[in-house]
Amino acid sequence: MREREHILNDNLRILLFKFSTPAILGMLVSSLYNVVDSIFLGRGVGSIAIAALTIVLPVQILMMAIGFMIGVGSASIISRSLGEGNKEIAVNVAGNGILINLLINVLLMVPAFLFIDKILLFLGASEEVFPFTRDYLSIILWGFIFFSFSIFSNNIIRAEGRPRAAMYSVVIGAISNILLDPIFIFGFRMGVKGAALATILSQMIGAFYIVSYFVLGRSIFHLNLRMFMVRKKLVRDILAIGFPSFIMATIDSVIFLMFNKALVYYGSDLDVAVTGVAFRVIDFTLMPILGISQGFSTIVGFNYGAKLYKRVKKVLGEATLWTTLIASLGFVVMMFFPEFLLSIFSSSKEFVTRGVLPIRIMVVLLPTLGIQILGGNLFQAIGKPVPALVLTLSRQLVFLIPAIIILPIFFGLNGVWLSWPVSDFLASLITGVFVFKEISIFNRTLRVEYGEIE
Repeated sequence: MREREHILNDNLRILLFKFSTPAILGMLVSSLYNVVDSIFLGRGVGSIAIAALTIVLPVQILMMAIGFMIGVGSASIISRSLGEGNKEIAVNVAGNGILINLLINVLLMVPAFLFIDKILLFLGASEEVFPFTRDYLSIILWGFIFFSFSIFSNNIIRAEGRPRAAMYSVVIGAISNILLDPIFIFGFRMGVKGAALATILSQMIGAFYIVSYFVLGRSIFHLNLRMFMVRKKLVRDILAIGFPSFIMATIDSVIFLMFNKALVYYGSDLDVAVTGVAFRVIDFTLMPILGISQGFSTIVGFNYGAKLYKRVKKVLGEATLWTTLIASLGFVVMMFFPEFLLSIFSSSKEFVTRGVLPIRIMVVLLPTLGIQILGGNLFQAIGKPVPALVLTLSRQLVFLIPAIIILPIFFGLNGVWLSWPVSDFLASLITGVFVFKEISIFNRTLRVEYGEIE
């Protein structure tokens, strides 16, 4: 396969950007429509609508986690299988992944609809925010099957070495959302309901593109009954390798839940809205880092499968350099120009003034974000789910959740925001330890097999 030869032999910096650029562009556009949602609602409805979207965020993250789990697990096996020249296994993995993804999403959606009011109260929706959160969630739930399918499919399309095709589905869905938002929010005067409806329609459009790509495109994943033959070992491997991604996203959901509850307890709905904007602005910096990490994962999977450990080490260095530069740029913008960023979302002086300090606190250690993400991706790409899970749990479960509980006791509302940089610092330390240990394993292997180290 020509793509395999390129990945195993071409210049790694060029390869990294070849595979990452489409993902970066696609994810930036995807992040942009989340930002645009908030801008339209902040300007058209008010900060209460931004607070409503922030309250619902844990549910959205949990449902999206399914797509990430199945997608990352499948992509890791597909990349390594193609690196070994085994196309049949790669295709069968894709079919099994589609079935698992659909089944789990349906099983989660049913109770979400049945207990929607109790879920929103548990999430911390106040009496004022509750009607907006219910309007939004009751509509957005219908789109999760399409969105989860898109997330899964983007991972396996990148894994087969076609990152540009994966980008198109994200861009198509995101642009559709940006165009539909003002029509439903302002044109039809639907407010929060309009934003939700625009979102699920755009998700359906993105999913339709992916199906057409599988049916009509040059993908190796041509939809047929044979690829959907269930193999228990493949299912177990997909779930085991992708489980760290699911845990990470699920813990993210729990963290946002705790974050929102702490903000309401120590502050107000306005603080929830402010933090929702902070999350979206930070997310915009995170997207190119995730894009690079996705391109990095595909390259690592192929080269590790082909036992080219020197190339694995080199691409890790390249990815670390560029993700750190991007995170540092985001740090400068958010640390020194927070008023400008906040004023985009709302003309309220109180809103802007309230948001400056939270943003500055939360981005203090943003430059360490790249190595944290790449560390987990490295272990997933080489098929080592245990270290990936440990790194995931260390930042989110071991450091961040306790920080959200403990720091506000001493620092009040500021303690909620301080939990972010504290956990970043500790997580970057433990990630460094694990990554350097893995590099030493590569070095020992190179000594034994080739008698050289680079």
